[in-house]
Amino acid sequence: MVRLHVKRGDESQFLLEAACGARLAELAPLVARIYNGRLKVQRLCAEMQELAEHGVYLPLNMQGLTEEQIEELQLKDEWADKCVPSGGSVFKKDEIGRRNGHAPNEKMQQVIKKTIEEAKALISKKQVQANVCVTMEMVKDALDQLRGAVMIVYPMGLPPHDPVRMELEDKEDLAGTHAGLEVIKESEAQLWWAGKELKETKLLSDYVGKNEKTTIIVKIQKKGQGAPGREPLISHEEQKQMMLYYYKKQEELKKLEEDDDDSFLNAEWADSHALKRQFHGVKDIKWGPR
Repeated sequence: MVRLHVKRGDESQFLLEAACGARLAELAPLVARIYNGRLKVQRLCAEMQELAEHGVYLPLNMQGLTEEQIEELQLKDEWADKCVPSGGSVFKKDEIGRRNGHAPNEKMQQVIKKTIEEAKALISKKQVQANVCVTMEMVKDALDQLRGAVMIVYPMGLPPHDPVRMELEDKEDLAGTHAGLEVIKESEAQLWWAGKELKETKLLSDYVGKNEKTTIIVKIQKKGQGAPGREPLISHEEQKQMMLYYYKKQEELKKLEEDDDDSFLNAEWADSHALKRQFHGVKDIKWGPR
């Protein structure tokens, strides 16, 4: 299997294995699916962290309002009594005003937070350093773990407008957001390798040959964005190691120059005739006037 090191720009994303004979018309959408799935897990983790700390999402017409304004406008959160966390809640006000402040108790918070850590680890960029390939099954597993944690803590479910529920039901609206800009539609996904666009009409082997043990760096782009920047000749880590090597070399040369200093030859102990003069009794003779 050919190992693809997938990057977005200069940033590593994940490793993926594909057969040499894989059709690029199928491979590019698969890469985009995993890439978008990882983004979804990250968004869900961020919202679940807020859910654990501040409770469920307020209705849109109540967000950002003070308690006085809510009373004055006679607004009521109809979901507050329906969506109560298991084991009761503790109040922790959301300073941003997006959530109702009725957070799960400490035990239930830990259920959510531990699951978040496990899900993040499954799709982490650190998997690249660990030489672990990420599959669509791993992304789905991470999503299922997060879904299970929400069902444990909120057995009655979440409001339909809560971002956590919307993400889990694939109803999230990312229009006009930075998160929306990061997503690459499968139909718009384009792969590049060594400055070349990998054409959808060809096979992977048309570019990398038939060596199943090959590892290549591919970059995912949206169609029409042009060629991404080429990979540097040496990595950032290699550059740091080279700089460290030359710095040590320079310090060693400085030390050698200091060791080559021959001023010690003027010292008494370095005088090769000192012993002879001592035997002749002419040591410490001064010729100048007293």
